[in-house]
Amino acid sequence: MNIIHQDDSIIVINKVSGIPVQSDKTGDVSLIEQVQTEIGQQLYLVHRLDRPASGLIAFARNSFALNNLNKQFRERKVKKIYWAVVGNKPELEAGTLIHHIRKEAAKNRSFAFNKALHHTQKAELSYQLIASIERYHLLEIDLLTGRHHQIRAQLAAIGSPIKGDVKYGFRRGNRDRSIHLHARQLSFIHPETNEAITFTAEAPQTDNVWKAFN
Repeated sequence: MNIIHQDDSIIVINKVSGIPVQSDKTGDVSLIEQVQTEIGQQLYLVHRLDRPASGLIAFARNSFALNNLNKQFRERKVKKIYWAVVGNKPELEAGTLIHHIRKEAAKNRSFAFNKALHHTQKAELSYQLIASIERYHLLEIDLLTGRHHQIRAQLAAIGSPIKGDVKYGFRRGNRDRSIHLHARQLSFIHPETNEAITFTAEAPQTDNVWKAFN
């Protein structure tokens, strides 16, 4: 378990891929359960990160911090930067994607449409190509809204599914069932000190692709 930061209000973890943040239908031990056992204290879920993805996740250690961070998320004052590895480089090296996302809970999947439809929510992100190797490209993504599987669905919609993400159209899965999506940076106002804080997590060293980009 890689604890990036902890104090009386929050604890920030660099999650490895394959671990659910909270309990799911598999019954596997979740990250929040692991951390609670490690520190001997109940924690509160503030936001989520897909099971096959890696990177930063923050938990609140008390109800005041929980309410404060929930308010920051609602007001879009939390900045989240992701890294995504794709096989197909987007047509433009930088841009903003706007779609309308529909979640299908039964399939645990979301679909991105170019116009508003029934039961869709607006989804927006900005991306920039920051590196390329022989077969893959690294995108840095500024997530402007927080929809279910948003990055995965939007990149798939422009023909650039994330490496390993067969659910969203990548040609084959990764051996460890991960996807090459990493929550790289997390910025918000500390609920107790009111100071602006930013956390950064190194990408996994699990395969040669991530190692090449690190």
